Amino acid sequence: MDFGIVLQTDPPAAEVVRMMKAAEDAGFRYGWTFDSCVLWQEPFVIYSRILEATSALVVGPMVTSPGTRDWSVMASTFATLNDMFGNRTVCGIGRGDSAHRVVGRPPSTLATVRECMRVVKDLAEGREVTMNDTAVRIPWIRGGRLEMWMAGYGPKALQTVGEHADGFILQCADPAIARWTISAVRDAARAAGRDPGGITICVAAPAYVGEDLAHQREQLRWFGGMVGNHVADLVSRYGSSGPVPHELTDYIREREGYDYSHHGRAGNPSTAFVPDEIVDRFCLLGPAQAHIARLEELTELGVDQFALYLMHDEREETMAAYGSQVIPKLTA
Repeated sequence: MDFGIVLQTDPPAAEVVRMMKAAEDAGFRYGWTFDSCVLWQEPFVIYSRILEATSALVVGPMVTSPGTRDWSVMASTFATLNDMFGNRTVCGIGRGDSAHRVVGRPPSTLATVRECMRVVKDLAEGREVTMNDTAVRIPWIRGGRLEMWMAGYGPKALQTVGEHADGFILQCADPAIARWTISAVRDAARAAGRDPGGITICVAAPAYVGEDLAHQREQLRWFGGMVGNHVADLVSRYGSSGPVPHELTDYIREREGYDYSHHGRAGNPSTAFVPDEIVDRFCLLGPAQAHIARLEELTELGVDQFALYLMHDEREETMAAYGSQVIPKLTA
């Protein structure tokens, strides 16, 4: 199993770079960031500094969206970083949540995500595409490579992943939800004539190593609120008794809106509706051995990478514990 960390690009950017360098030194292979350029600093500028400060770390957004940047700009940005630092980027992409909603836009359609993945990947790898009825190719790209990993929860999103994406990002560490979503992705890949084993599976969730479970839950409750934004969309589409598992949908019954000014932060007041049970299921808490046990279960389900959201008050201690106790056990 590979490991990554997920950070917000809060200023100063130098601190983000420092944490990413420390993560690589601790054994992490991927460095992810949020991509919501109103709420945080522009991540692609910071990626260049991270790549310069590290030797092998792969960086990318978790996740970007089709509506944030022109697709030719997105492709050229990835390709430029890859040309400078040797194909060390990956594009995590989804329909768009905070980056869209804070500027008054709805999430993109799945058809738009699908087309964006194709166009950006082809352009970033040097192939010609058609944009606005015009043939477009980036002429200076040589040997470029860019994988597109798509995030999603609902049946149609999972089908899109299986049919078109290079990787699947599940933002939730509940084994029951992982089992259902991974199975759906693989079934869709088989039906499309693709190799299911060729799709990288990444589970992303907060992790906090320690003994005080009550404190950890309060620090990580924000994650249930963030996931709840996407679940609310699913319930509005499919209903509470639709094809989406109850393990994912039941907990949002008491949800009453969401304030993005606290998005992804410990103490988010919009997440009081999230019960302890959801925090325990969606996140990794407790001593290192508890993390190892959950990760071994996820490995059995086919998970290739675990990416830790480090938005709590002991992020460096947790990162160090993973480097000394967890990563060696799971990569042995």
